[in-house]
Amino acid sequence: MRKDRFTFVVTILVLIFFYLPIVVLVVNSFNASRFGSVWGGFSLKWYEKLFSDENIWDSIKNTLIVAGVSTSVSMVLGTLSGYALFKFKSGIQKVHNTLITLPLIIPDILMGMSLLLFFIALKIELSLFTVILGHITFCVSYVAVTVLARLQDFDFSVVEAAQDLGASPSLILRKIYIPLLSPGLISGGMLALTLSLDDFIITFFTAGPGSSTLPLQIYSMIKFGTPPVINALSTIFLLITFLIALIYQRINTKQ
Repeated sequence: MRKDRFTFVVTILVLIFFYLPIVVLVVNSFNASRFGSVWGGFSLKWYEKLFSDENIWDSIKNTLIVAGVSTSVSMVLGTLSGYALFKFKSGIQKVHNTLITLPLIIPDILMGMSLLLFFIALKIELSLFTVILGHITFCVSYVAVTVLARLQDFDFSVVEAAQDLGASPSLILRKIYIPLLSPGLISGGMLALTLSLDDFIITFFTAGPGSSTLPLQIYSMIKFGTPPVINALSTIFLLITFLIALIYQRINTKQ
């Protein structure tokens, strides 16, 4: 009985440790006071200021563009890389494997500085395009690794049977490869999308004027002292996340 009570207390304390900061954040988003330590009454002024701030919405637009393009390109390149690493064994593929693995283990700050020096050496002006290139460099690796893991359990006898029956390469790609690899593709794509949306360090080194993403914008807002607006923005993102999770759970329940 004492052991069960101890486990219950520890669980409650851990939940409080994880979720209390989130509760405080949501409450302060409705706090009229600029300082979270003082309750100044219920107010929606921070949400009004959030929706009227063009810089935030421009950064959200840039973030969605970067994440969408880098994820799409990474899914194509990562799938091809994963297939090449699985299908072909040679000295070149060892080098290929090293290039795919390096972005997973290199510190972000080192990769960001390397990309910055690379763009400067080629005299490429920093912009949203360089941010996308920077995100692709690490997103490809995550997609390639997940697709490669999926190929380990891939049943190639299905492909051989389709070839014996006269199926064309394009038909095999559409009807066999893509459906069977879709769990790896979706997992890699979602991982790449999440990392791209959340990236700060590499974006910091590769972004130019007018190409600020949401993480950079939030950093700038914290630096110049507008945390209540960040609380409102975070609350909206939390609500969107919970809605997506709820919809996903409902769909799985119906299935």
